[in-house]
Order: sequence, then C-alpha cells, then structure tokens
Amino acid sequence: MENELIGRKSEIEVLQRAFASKEAELVAVVGRRRVGKTYLVRSVYAPYIVFELAGLQNANTKKQLKNFFLLLQTSFGENAPSHPPEDWLTAFHVFGRLLDKLPPSPQKRVLFFDELSWLDSRKSGFLEAFGNFWNTWASRRNYVVVICGSAASWMIQKVVHNRGGLHNRITQNIQLQPFTLAETEAFLRSRNINLDRYHILQLYMAMGGVPHYLKEVQPGHSAVQNIERLCFSTNGFLRDEFLKLYPALFEHAENHINIIRALANNHVGLTRSAIIQQTKLSDGGTTTRYLEELEQSGFITSYYPFGKKKRDIVYRLTDEYSLFYLNFIESNRNQGNDVWHHLSQTQHYRAWSGYAFESICLKHIPQIKQALGIAGIYSEASAFYSKGTKDEPGIQVDLLIDRKDQVVNLFELKFYNAALSLDAKDAADLREKVRVFKEVSKTRKQVFLNVIASFGLKTNEHSLGIVDKWFDMNILFE
Repeated sequence: MENELIGRKSEIEVLQRAFASKEAELVAVVGRRRVGKTYLVRSVYAPYIVFELAGLQNANTKKQLKNFFLLLQTSFGENAPSHPPEDWLTAFHVFGRLLDKLPPSPQKRVLFFDELSWLDSRKSGFLEAFGNFWNTWASRRNYVVVICGSAASWMIQKVVHNRGGLHNRITQNIQLQPFTLAETEAFLRSRNINLDRYHILQLYMAMGGVPHYLKEVQPGHSAVQNIERLCFSTNGFLRDEFLKLYPALFEHAENHINIIRALANNHVGLTRSAIIQQTKLSDGGTTTRYLEELEQSGFITSYYPFGKKKRDIVYRLTDEYSLFYLNFIESNRNQGNDVWHHLSQTQHYRAWSGYAFESICLKHIPQIKQALGIAGIYSEASAFYSKGTKDEPGIQVDLLIDRKDQVVNLFELKFYNAALSLDAKDAADLREKVRVFKEVSKTRKQVFLNVIASFGLKTNEHSLGIVDKWFDMNILFE
C-alpha cells in the first residue's frame, strides 16, 4: 500500500488497520513541526486519497472557504458548485453530496484534512461543521478520514480531547515522533550520506531525528561541517528554527518556551513545583496543560525517580535541537566562521555532550533492554538522585532499569571520542556510587553496574570486578 518509507512501522500498521477495517475510521495524526506527518499519510494512502485539503496559515474564513471551493472544482469538475459556500456547514453538506456521486468502490476511500487548526479560524464554525459532517455522513460511509496538524496544543485540546461533536469519535490516534538513531541512519543512507555512527550520533545530538532537519545534511561533509553550516552560517536552516518552532505549535508559546529554558538549565530535571518557581507560572491547570502538550509533542520527558511517589514526577528536556540551540546557537549566531569547530573544543561542549548523550540513551531504552537480554522481562526505567547528608555523599544515576526479576541495572553513560578507560579513582567512585545507592534506596535487589560509552570500555584492572557489562554506541542503533 505504501511508498518507500523509513521506519514508522507501528504508525504504518495503524493506518493499514484503519484502511482494512469494516467500519468508517477517523484517524488523528499529531506531531511537531517538520516531523513528517503529511509525508506519512500521503505515502501510505496516496492511491486512495480522493480529496485533500490543507489549511491556509493566517487566512480568514472567507479565504479558507474559497480554497476549499477551488479544490472542489479541481476534484469534482462540472459537478462542483459554481461559487464558494457561505459557511462551513454548507460547505460540508455540498461536499457530502459530491462524494455520494462518486462511482462505487470495493475498498475504502480516504479524505485528508491537513493543518486542521488553520482551517478553524476564529469564529469560523469549522470544527462544529466538521464534527457534524463526521457524525451524519462520513461515519456511515466506507471512508477513512485523516485529520492532521502541527499545532499540537490545538489538536490535543480541540480534537483529541474534544467535548463537542467529536467527543470520543477519534478511532485511531497517532503521535508521530522523530526518528530513532537506527531510522536516522537508514534515512541518511537513503540519501547517499555515508557517515559513520559517531558522526551520526553527533548530528543527532544537535538536531535530533526530525526528518526535515536531516534532509538538509549534505553528503561528503563531516558532522562538524554540517552543524556549522546548518546552525551558525548566515543562511543556516536551523539558525532561527527555534524562534519559529514553538509559536507554530502552541498557543501562548512564550509559556512553553519559559519551561523549556528552565529545563535546559537543570540537567537533572525539575519537578512541577520547581518549574513553577523558576518560570513564575501559575500553580493551576494551565501549567499542567503546558507540560502535557510539551510531553505529547516530544520535547520533554517525565519520569518517576526510583523509589519516589507520583507527586515527585520529574520533567527533563529531551529535545536535542532545543537544548543545542539554547546552549550554543542563541549566543553565537554572529561570531563569524568556524564557530562550531571552536565551540566543540570547549569544556562547555563536553558538559553539553554528556547530557545530550544521556538524553539519547533515555530515548532508546528498548534498544538497551535488548542489549541486556531482558526485552522479555517487565522493567521500568528511571533515575536516582540523592543530595547527600553529613553521613553519605550525594550521587546521581541518570539511568537505572528496575526489573521484576529482582535486579536493578545502574548505568554510567559517557560520550567520548575514544574507548573509555577507568583509572583507580574512577573505579573507587563507581564502587561508592553503588554502595550509596544500595544504602539510600534500601533496595534488596541484586545491583549490576553497566557502562554505555560511545566507543565502549577499555577493559583493565580497574574495570574488572566493578563493571558487570559494558556497551558501545552500536547498541543504540539496533
């Protein structure tokens, strides 16, 4: 059914299942700007789309209706009306009648409404009319209706959580996320970009797995060269993307940006109360909604620290591009040539790269479990932090996997340009970390210490007896 697609296996299965079902399907596809929503829908459904409408950005209702009318004329020819409809209720009534005139089809047809939030301009009545169209016409026909939008807050609040005519009408909901490392590698290779995994990892740390960003990577150039051109040159594609990204996705985007900035400055993450304290946002439902929208759009990740309760949930910035922009691009956009070559040699780079690598590992937990051989064992990934007391030093464990077979795997995550080699002090620090974790957490489970480093671990006298298993970056690409 689909054209050549990189990855997206579970999303393709959802779309295929909707097409194969014996009932009408209303499919919502939500995702951040430039993540490939439209491409996914067209690739899977291209032969079966009988009508496609995309909203016009910043256009009023009259212009949206005229665009709809012109597309009706293109799609239905002489059967289409001779003038634009006056309102959306009339427009969808006419639309249903035109669709009924199509010859019978043995298989489903697809209607695709893209950038739905732009269609629902102020006081347009679009959403009410669309809900009526689904309830009174489309839900009774052999159709898949796909609705898609980049404005995550609008799609989530107005469609997915709709309390009106679309309440509980969504039959399939796809939240499209950026590519994994494996998908990124496959995507780059499909474009004849043959970088090794260390260079791909560096690119991913700067721009994540957003397909539209990765399309700008040029073959024959190193990661440093591509990052320099895309992020720091005068016409760099990602130089000002941050300034457009959040306003395109969220209403009152300044509040979302304030949360992102607060999290960018706190690598261990922040609780909701700490976010409120730092951003001065209200302690109410709107802040909870901002956090939900950011998480559902893939910018932040929430987790429960090991042994903590639900109220102790911690939020962490896990969008690679946002972190990179706030750390490097924002303050270095006018520094001339070779900016990134210079910045990548600094201590600030080393601190950022360590955190960025940790975030990437947190996004690839299934791959890590597979490498451990515990994919079939129920487990939960979290982190552990202890501030320390006068009797015990503080420790930070950025990733641990708590398993139901009475084992806890503690991870050291290290980004480095060569194999990691432990010395006597490193070994002593790791032993102390394991000891303090056992003491403070009061766990009775077996504790294994694991290392994931970009080029793995160099086994020596200091690693023996302390590191139970180590892995290199290759496991993240599985």
